[in-house]
Amino acid sequence: MRQNFIGMVVSNAMQKTIKVKVTREKVHPIVLKTMKTYKNYLVHDEKEVCKLGDVVRIEACRPLSKHKHFAVAEIIRDSKNASA
Repeated sequence: MRQNFIGMVVSNAMQKTIKVKVTREKVHPIVLKTMKTYKNYLVHDEKEVCKLGDVVRIEACRPLSKHKHFAVAEIIRDSKNASA
């Protein structure tokens, strides 16, 4: 089973590459508060269909470049439907 994440498209200025922000909530071990952390992933978008604000599911794949190890599996929600 491949590694999967769900995140929001933050940038699509590159060719066939998008930047996806994946947020996680984890509990602080001492204070026991939930903290939101995030990580940005460079993701391969072969058909260049993702737009800013889209919610996508990304899936691990073979290394495509120095920083690109994920590909878009599906678009969960379009940016125009996200505001509605």
